[in-house]
Amino acid sequence: MTTIARSRSPQSEISARPITTETVHYQVVHWIRGRFRIRIPRLGFDAEYGARLLYIVGSLPAVTTARINPPARSLVVEYNPKLFGEALATIQGQIFESIQVAANPDLPALSPEKATPAAEAHQINYWERLGLPALGLALSVASLMGVPIPSYVIASVVIAGAMPVFQRAWEAIQEEKQLTIDFLDGLAIALHAMQGNYFAPSFMLGLIEGGEVIRDLTARGSERANLDLLDCLGKTAFVERDGVEVEVEVKDIVQGDRVVVYPGDQIPVDGIILRGTGLIDQCKLTGESVPVTRSEGMEVFASTLLVDGQLVILAERVGNNTRAGVIVGLMQSAPVHDTRIENYAAVVANQMVVPTLVIGTGVGLLSGDLNRAIALLTLDLGTGIRVSVPTTILSALTYAAQHGVLIRSGRAIEKLAQIDTIVFDKTGTLTQGHAGVTDIKVMDPHFSADDILSMAASAEQGLTHPVAEAIVRHARETNQPLFDCEDWEYRVGLGVATKVRGVDLRVGSRRMMEQENICLIDLNERFPDLDSGRASIVYVAGDGRLIGVILYSDPIRNESPEVIRELKGAGITPHMLTGDIGRVARAVAKDLGIAPDNIYAEAFPEKKVEVVRALHDSGKVVAFCGDGINDSAALAYADVSISFAGATDIARETADVVLMEDDLRGLTLAIRIAKQAMEIVWQNTAIVAIPNIGALLSGVFFALDPILAVVINNGTAILAELNGLRPLAGPGGPLPLPPVKDTQEFLAEWEATHPKYPVQHLPPKVTGSQAESSQLGQPIHGG
Repeated sequence: MTTIARSRSPQSEISARPITTETVHYQVVHWIRGRFRIRIPRLGFDAEYGARLLYIVGSLPAVTTARINPPARSLVVEYNPKLFGEALATIQGQIFESIQVAANPDLPALSPEKATPAAEAHQINYWERLGLPALGLALSVASLMGVPIPSYVIASVVIAGAMPVFQRAWEAIQEEKQLTIDFLDGLAIALHAMQGNYFAPSFMLGLIEGGEVIRDLTARGSERANLDLLDCLGKTAFVERDGVEVEVEVKDIVQGDRVVVYPGDQIPVDGIILRGTGLIDQCKLTGESVPVTRSEGMEVFASTLLVDGQLVILAERVGNNTRAGVIVGLMQSAPVHDTRIENYAAVVANQMVVPTLVIGTGVGLLSGDLNRAIALLTLDLGTGIRVSVPTTILSALTYAAQHGVLIRSGRAIEKLAQIDTIVFDKTGTLTQGHAGVTDIKVMDPHFSADDILSMAASAEQGLTHPVAEAIVRHARETNQPLFDCEDWEYRVGLGVATKVRGVDLRVGSRRMMEQENICLIDLNERFPDLDSGRASIVYVAGDGRLIGVILYSDPIRNESPEVIRELKGAGITPHMLTGDIGRVARAVAKDLGIAPDNIYAEAFPEKKVEVVRALHDSGKVVAFCGDGINDSAALAYADVSISFAGATDIARETADVVLMEDDLRGLTLAIRIAKQAMEIVWQNTAIVAIPNIGALLSGVFFALDPILAVVINNGTAILAELNGLRPLAGPGGPLPLPPVKDTQEFLAEWEATHPKYPVQHLPPKVTGSQAESSQLGQPIHGG
């Protein structure tokens, strides 16, 4: 008896049930990289066994296609051809063992249709969509070549093929109370058929329905990609808890868990590698065709596949908060139809139906040529734009999300492409946001430096502002106790008022001290050098008097100077807002290359709003980039608001663009994506409008062949639709690099900033016998 150690079927049957390898005989009759063909005699007489086997094998994570051929008694399995080494041996073993597990009669006998409901739901019936138009076109061509085909046969096929067009036109009249382009198409088809001219309407139908199929294929491909991203959700994963490796449902993984991933498994979380090196296939998420190597300290993402190696990952984001979850949510809910140009195209398309009908009728009556009238009826300026813009926007949103940038809507892309001014909040945006305490100055002899740090950290714990996190982290690192607070109050832009151990405490800015009438004269006399350094100051007052100050510094992000240079090179003017004093603000701006006139120091929330509004009122298209509670109002007033995934909830929810990675280069990537998308939108507008306008003028003043009009109208719409897929290839230029972090520093920082999600699951101690039994995924050869 043997038990399969690892697999990923929904029922977890493979990993849970003992099986006897002699139960079902099989033979591998053909194998190439990426494909197995296995002869299993039992498939020839046991249909229920075949259904169970197909379901189990099809559920394996690396398997792309599984099918059975009962007459040939064979199972054909196609899997990820990039697998090799231990990963390949693992999937082979899982396939072989699935052959035995499926013999268990207690498993549900699922039919192939039930086993793949999602696939069936999204299949396109090509015969239903294109069969009749193709048949009508073939019959009409044959008739033109002299084949004796009755006219009523060809007419019947053409009219039957045009039924979807007639149905869409009728629904628009009933539901929207208006005539649409489908009405004009249907009228042109009917008039052609009445004349006995069947080639033109058949050709027209082929182009119309062909365009519809292309759009459906695009949407279906996006939807299937989303389903693929969610493959690992709802299944199981291994985590280290209390020194023991246990298998849990993916939905039960929490932040701070140490997730163990083996070859052939999908990574179920976004996180940092704590141990190990692995070769990872990120194709589903980013479209990269070549696996990448990731090692300790580097970030990995859910839905990617570990091809080789073994990893222990600290879970930073789980479930819908992972990059894959964000992509799926975006594709399901992002408003891609809210761009101004598409709305304008929709208005033009709807308003032009009646004038086109009038012009066609007039030309037909004046010229006495019905074909000239029909040709004009098939021309349309709006439909090509209406169908290509959503494709372009959705493609841009998909590419951005794959590369760590969440853009919420088509309108955000439209505005992002237009910005000429961007306002940054300094702390946590241009700087690392990981401020470090550098010194503590004591003003009251009744308190020590440790007392001041402990009380300030007690007041600041729970806040997500980088300075508050720095104080709390420093207190934890120096083993200072944190106490409960009474009457805690956070004052936006000022600081915290509370009671700690009976002391009426105020922790915050100089402005807060001034509002509380706290005297600062003695501080300036005792420490005159405080105003000349680059360190920022947090004031700590107790019972109405200053008891000390905490000095901290926040280093500039490594990528910030490069980002500022790229923005200025693109004609975008950077501005910087900060609550810090002017001395610190000027020093940071000088290092970044921001003009002195564009610096706003000691800028509190209301001041940030005033700056954004003033720039907007001066005619600028303004983006604001910030990550704190203090920034939420300014984010709401900007034309485009940008924040980080790790920002406060209110800032993240207010933002139009969310940088999923802690890397400011995602901002310049988002701008390049937006500009490329809007450039393609305007290209598509020209592709559709210029030929159709030219054809319309030609049809009014000269004779225009109806078939040529069909080619111009529908051909340009299809061309624009295909051009709208170009954003999936990206805008070019450098991409944000994966961060590499020191794991010990990262763990210490995590413990300090995520007290609700402690990393308390120690690595397991592996004994000799355990190490021997942990050789997972070895193939079992049977038969």
